[in-house]
Amino acid sequence: MFFSGDPTSRKRVALGGRSSKERDTQKLMEQTRMERDRRLWQRKQNASAIKIQKCFRGRKAAKAERAKVREQFLSRYGSYCQNAERCCFCPDSDYFRQLFFFFNARNAGDFTILVETCRGILNLVRDNDNIVSLFAGVDYSAVLALVDHRVKNLAYICILSLYQNRSHFRQQLLVPDADSVMQATVLLEAVAALIDPKLPWACKAVSYLCQKNVFALFREIVLAERENAKTSSSTGNLSGVEHITGILISHSGQNSCSCPNVDPKFCFSSQMLTVPFLWKNFPSLKGVFSTQGLSQHYIHQMSLCLQNHTNLLPSDISAEYPGYACLLGNILEAAGVTLSQPACPFEMAVDLAAVSTFLLEALPPIKSSSQKAKEDAAMIEEDADSADDIQIVLDKDLERQIITGIDSRFLLQLPCVLLQINVLFGGISAVGDDRSVVAIGAACALLHVTFNTLPLERVMTVLAYRTELVRVLWEFMKNCHDNKRWSSLPEHLSLLPGDSPGWLLPLAVFCPVYKHMLMIVDNEEFYEQERPLSLRDIRSLIVILRQALWQLLWLNPTAPNASAKTTSRENTSKQNPNESIKHRVSIVASELLSQLQDWNNRREFTPPSDFHADGVDDFFISQAVVDGTKANEIMKLAPFLIPFTSRVKIFNSQLVAVKQRHGPHGVFARNRFTIRRDRILEDAYNQMSALSEEDLRGLIRVTFVNELGVEEAGIDGGGIFKDFMENITRAAFDVQYGLFKETVDHLLYPNPGSGLIHEQHLQFFHFLGCLLAKAMFEGVLVDIPFATFFLSKLKQKFNYLNDLPSLDPELYRHLIFLKHYQGDIAGLELYFVIVNNEYGEQTEEELLPGGRNLRVTNENVITFIHLVSNHRLNFQIRQQSSHFLRGFQQLIQKDWIDMFNEHELQLLISGSLESLDVDDLRIHTNYAGGYHKEHYVIDMFWDVIKGFSLENQKKFLKFVTGCSRGPLLGFKYLEPLFCIQRAAGNASDEALDRLPTSATCMNLLKLPPYRRFVPFIPVFLQIKKLSFSGCFELCFGFSYSVWYTARSKWKQNCCMQLMQRLVLI
Repeated sequence: MFFSGDPTSRKRVALGGRSSKERDTQKLMEQTRMERDRRLWQRKQNASAIKIQKCFRGRKAAKAERAKVREQFLSRYGSYCQNAERCCFCPDSDYFRQLFFFFNARNAGDFTILVETCRGILNLVRDNDNIVSLFAGVDYSAVLALVDHRVKNLAYICILSLYQNRSHFRQQLLVPDADSVMQATVLLEAVAALIDPKLPWACKAVSYLCQKNVFALFREIVLAERENAKTSSSTGNLSGVEHITGILISHSGQNSCSCPNVDPKFCFSSQMLTVPFLWKNFPSLKGVFSTQGLSQHYIHQMSLCLQNHTNLLPSDISAEYPGYACLLGNILEAAGVTLSQPACPFEMAVDLAAVSTFLLEALPPIKSSSQKAKEDAAMIEEDADSADDIQIVLDKDLERQIITGIDSRFLLQLPCVLLQINVLFGGISAVGDDRSVVAIGAACALLHVTFNTLPLERVMTVLAYRTELVRVLWEFMKNCHDNKRWSSLPEHLSLLPGDSPGWLLPLAVFCPVYKHMLMIVDNEEFYEQERPLSLRDIRSLIVILRQALWQLLWLNPTAPNASAKTTSRENTSKQNPNESIKHRVSIVASELLSQLQDWNNRREFTPPSDFHADGVDDFFISQAVVDGTKANEIMKLAPFLIPFTSRVKIFNSQLVAVKQRHGPHGVFARNRFTIRRDRILEDAYNQMSALSEEDLRGLIRVTFVNELGVEEAGIDGGGIFKDFMENITRAAFDVQYGLFKETVDHLLYPNPGSGLIHEQHLQFFHFLGCLLAKAMFEGVLVDIPFATFFLSKLKQKFNYLNDLPSLDPELYRHLIFLKHYQGDIAGLELYFVIVNNEYGEQTEEELLPGGRNLRVTNENVITFIHLVSNHRLNFQIRQQSSHFLRGFQQLIQKDWIDMFNEHELQLLISGSLESLDVDDLRIHTNYAGGYHKEHYVIDMFWDVIKGFSLENQKKFLKFVTGCSRGPLLGFKYLEPLFCIQRAAGNASDEALDRLPTSATCMNLLKLPPYRRFVPFIPVFLQIKKLSFSGCFELCFGFSYSVWYTARSKWKQNCCMQLMQRLVLI
C-alpha cells in the first residue's frame, strides 16, 4: 500500500465473530485426535505384523518338520514304500501318523507314497487277509478310536488327491477299473475297500467323508471330464467313482443309518444330481438310486429343502447347463424306473411331484420346432423391448433329456400312483380326506407347470386318452362344488399365495386336458354314449366354469396389464405368478366353455342362458366399449357370459362409433352407384371394387336402371339401398353363379372348384366379403344361410373333425365308422389319398408325401381321419376363404365378431328365421294423419297382418321398410320407427279404391281409410299377389306407369271378390 503520512499503525480488528484463542483450541484438539489415531494405527500394524510373523514362523517350522518327518519316512520305508510290511499298518506303528503329518497331495513324491500304500493294502486284502485285523490287530474294540481315525483320513486323502490332480490324471480317470495298474484306479479301489458296508467302521467313515463334502469333490472330478464323458458310451467309464458313490448313497439312504445330518448344499442330490447327464456316465448308479428306499430318501430330502426355499444348488456350469435343469433331467430320467416298481409309495410320488414342480417353475419354456419357427419373427421385433431381459437357452441335449423324461410312461405312472387313492370302483374319496387333497394338489401343480414349460402336443394326448385324469379331477371338483367347500392347494405350488381359491389349480389342469379330448370325441360319443362326462355332469361343469370366470374377470380381476402379455413368456409367470395362473385359468376356462357352447349349438342339451352370467346391466354395456375396462376384457376373453342381445347392442355401439369417426353423413352421398337390374352383379362388382376402404365406410346411394335402359324415378333415402343389398346378395351368393355351393341342408360354403368357372374367382370372393361386411356395417339383414364351418373361418378358427357334419354328413359317418372299426383296417385297401371330383374332372391328391403308397392301418387310422377332414374343411377352400375374409375385414374388425359364436353370427347376418313378431311391431308403431292405435282401420290392419304366413309377412315388411327382415333386437331399434299415415283426406269411393303405398326411406305406410272389414281383406290379398311385380316396385321407385298397371289389376280382382263377399252377406 502507499504511504499515507501517518507514522502510527492501527490495530487490525477481525470481524469474524471468533477469537484467535478459540481457533487455536480447535486446531490443537484436531492435532491431538490425529496423533491418537496414528498411534492406534501403529499398534494395530504392530499387532498384525506379530501375528503374520507368528503364522509364518509356524508354517515355516511345520514345513521344516514335515520335511524332516518325510525324510525319516523315506529313509525307513523307501520312496515307493518298498520296505513297508504288514506290521506298518498295525495300531502300534507310526506309519500312518507320519504319512498323515507330511502328506501333500500336490507333491508328486507324496502322491506316489499314497498310491503305493493303497496298493500294498489292496494286495494284502486280496491275499485273503482281514482288513480289520490289518488295521486293528487282534482286538478292534481296544483301538477303535485310533483305527477309525486312520481309516477315515486315509479314505479322505485318497479322494482329495484325485480331486487336486484331476487334470493330471485325466486319462486315467476315464480308464475302466479293471486296469488296476493305474494310480487313480488304485486310490479308488482303496477307498471302496475302506468303506465297505460290511466293515465295523463303515458308518463312521461314510459320515466323515460326507461331512468333508466328498460329493462336491466327486462333482468336480466328473465335470473335469464332462466333454469326454458326454460323448462317451456307457462302458464302465469312471466306474471307480461310480462304485464309491453307490456305496456312499446306499449307506446314507438307509433308514437304520445313524449318521449325523449333512449340509443339504453338499449332499448327493445337490452336488451329483446336478451334473449334466449323470446317468449316461454312471449307468449302474442309476439302478442303485432308483431303488425305492434310496430315491425316496433323497427326493424327500430335496422336497424338504425346497419347501423351506433353501438355495442348495451349486453354481451353474454354464448358461446352457443351469443346475436346476440338470437336476430335473437326472431326476426325471430315473423316475421312470422308480415309479414302475411294484407298490411304489404314495409319499415318494408326492415328493417327486413337488420337486419336479419346483424345478419346472424355474425352467424356461421349451418349445417345439414349429413353435420356435413361428416365434422367430416375433422375437426379432421384440428385441428392442426385451434387450434387458436375460434369455435362458438350454443345451439341446439337456432339453431332449427333460422332454424324454416327461414321456408317456412318466405321465401315465405318476398320476396313477398319486391318484390311485381316489379311484375305487369309479368313486372318489371324501373331499375332506387329506391324502385326497394332497394327491390332487401335487398332480395338478406338476401338470400345470408342465403345460407352461413343455410342448403341449407331447403331453395332452397321453393325459387325455390314456389316463383317467379327466374323470378323477371332475369327481373331485364336483364333490367340492356340491359340498360348497374347496380345499386350499397353494402349498403344492411354491409361488402361489395361500389365499388362492381351491378350484384354481384343478381347473388349470382339467380345462386344457378336457378341451383336447373334445377335439377327438365324435357326436355319438358325446351325445349318445356321454363320454367322457355325462350331459348332466357337463351342465354342472358349465355352472362351475361360469362362476369361476365371472369371479376371475369381474369380481376379482387380474392386473390390467396381465392379459395384455402372452402367458408363454416366462418373465410374466416368474415376476407375478399369482396373476399369471389366474390369467391362464381364465383363458383355458373360457376356451373350454366356448367349446361346450359349440356342442350345445349343434344339439341343445342345456338352455343357452346357462352360459350367461348374472349382473350384466346397462352400466356393463356402456363400459364394454371402452378399452382397458373389466367389461371390455370380458368381451374379448369370455363374451358368451354376456347375453346375446347385450352383445348385439355393444356391436351396434362399435359400428356407430366408427361411423362417427368417419364423419357426419351428408344429405348427398359421394358414393353413387348406377345399377342395371339385369346386370346387377357385374355393375356392383365394378363400382364397389373401385372404392377405397375409407369410401366403403361411407354412405352408398343407388339408382336403378330398368330393363329398358331407363333410370327409375325416386330418391334413395336408404330404402333403395336396402333393396339393392338384398338383390345383389341373392344374385352373388346364388349357387348357379358358381362361387358358392350348397350342403345337403342348403347351407352355403365356397365352391372348391370356383377357379374352373371364373378366372377372377378370388377377386370375386374378395368382393363378396366386402359386400357381406357392408350389409352388416349398415345393419341390413340379408338372407344368406352359411354353413357353420365357413362361419368359423370368419372368426379365423381352425376347423376340426366335429365341424365336418356341417359340410358332408355322409363323409363324417364314414370316417366315424373307420374310427370305431374293430377289424383289420388294412384289409379295406385305403391309402392316404383323396379324390376330388369337380365338374366331372377327377383329381387325386396325397394327404401325406408318398400317400399313394401308404396304407391306412389300425395304427394310423386316426391320422387319416383328421387329414381327410382337414382337406375338406380347410385345405380345399383355403384360397377362397382367405380372400373372402380379407374383404370382410375391410369393414368388420375381427374383435367385433369374436364376441359371437357361429350360430349367433348367422343371426347377426340374416336375423331370426322365426315368424315376424307382429305384436312387437305394433307396440313400436307411430300413427299420423288422423290414425291412432285404437282406430278401427288400424285394428283391422293388424288383424290382417297377423293372419299372413311367414313368407307374406316378410313381403309386407319389405313393402314398408325395403328389407324383408326386421331389426335383430326388435322393432324398437328400427330407424325411424314404423309409421302408418292416413292416405286420403276424405272417405270417397275414389279414395277407397287406392292401393296402400309406402316410403321405405322413412318406413312409412300410407293406408287409405277403408270403411268396412269386407273390402279390406282383398286389398292386402292383392298386395300379396302382386308382391314384387307391381306394388313393391312402386314403393321403391315411385313409378307411375307401374303403379297404374298394378292398380288396374287390383281393381278387377278386388271388384270380383267384393261382389262375391256382398252376395254372401
